[in-house]
Amino acid sequence: MLDLLANKWSALAIGALEDGALRNGELRRRLEGISPKVLSQTLKRLEAHGLVTRTVYAEVPARVEYALTELGQSASAPLRHLRDWVEGNA
Repeated sequence: MLDLLANKWSALAIGALEDGALRNGELRRRLEGISPKVLSQTLKRLEAHGLVTRTVYAEVPARVEYALTELGQSASAPLRHLRDWVEGNA
């Protein structure tokens, strides 16, 4: 779990989802510089560890949203403090 949370893109994805559910394209725009492949891998890892939920809506075209689980929300607070510290000292 520490390896997952220490990953740059995982921490940033969790931060992007703090304010609520987002679609893949919205996440990609918020996480400037992430490739679609890395975003997909990151979201799959976060989902596999129970930090993120993936909801598919039966629409045409299909709509998929990602949101933090309760575990993901609890992980977001210390990560937010770490991000704030890095931004203040970088």
